[in-house]
Amino acid sequence: MATALVALPAPRERYSPGQKRTGTFLIYFVALVLIGLMLAPVAYIIIGGFRSNSEITVDPSGLPSVWHWENYADVLTSPIFWTQVLNSTITAVATTVLVVALGLMAAYALSRYSFRGRGAVYALFTAGLMFPMTVAITPLYILVRNLGIANSLVGVIIPQIAFALPVTIIILVPFLAAIPNELQEAASIDGCSRLGFFWRMVLPLSLPAVITVGILAFIASWNSYILPLFLLSNEGTYTLPLGTQAFASQYSVDTAKVLAFTSLSMIPALVFFSLFERRIVGGLTGAVKG
Repeated sequence: MATALVALPAPRERYSPGQKRTGTFLIYFVALVLIGLMLAPVAYIIIGGFRSNSEITVDPSGLPSVWHWENYADVLTSPIFWTQVLNSTITAVATTVLVVALGLMAAYALSRYSFRGRGAVYALFTAGLMFPMTVAITPLYILVRNLGIANSLVGVIIPQIAFALPVTIIILVPFLAAIPNELQEAASIDGCSRLGFFWRMVLPLSLPAVITVGILAFIASWNSYILPLFLLSNEGTYTLPLGTQAFASQYSVDTAKVLAFTSLSMIPALVFFSLFERRIVGGLTGAVKG
């Protein structure tokens, strides 16, 4: 008489409460160590701006015995600092607005319409991620100079837009492609044009991705150094990263004031990124799912 063989499920591994607590402790310990390694240089720069040069020379890693607020006050009362803040703001805002606008239009066409060469165009933007700015800096400088926009903020903004578009389009295309075609068909039946569908449906539904690419473009533009270094030679057009390097060269003997200037230069980007961190994670997660 034949007997049926039934496969028994493999026994599950069971972990004791002590093992779970140990694993959780190790995870949090490693996370805290990584956070400490990332925040330690930032904290050193900010606290170093409150010290005197003699204290930094004697004990580079110590805390200030007397908090020298005048280091930050001298930087904040300097017109050069605020000129560079204005230049960075103009460059970052203009870059962000144009990157989002152009990226949305290109991503909408690539994700919603079928046309000859669509795959090649998308592959071209994807290849742009593998093309670093440092490789193209010399021909880019020659091109900007021949166009007559060297040593101006416009000469910095246009290349930044070009190098920010690939990642913008790659993030936006999955979002826009995930919008159901039934919505567009229903909108068309109700008399909504393609442009109306774009403004009324596509933009609200893709807002997380739009915010994500906007934040990434703003921070990348604000922290850009190589491009302004090659294209800007007039101190009146310096952005903050380039101005920080120039300030450090001019006041190399005043280490405390250089640290104060550096702290004030990086704080806007840190605050901006911290406020919109969840938006960035949510936008990138949606792009991966799409």
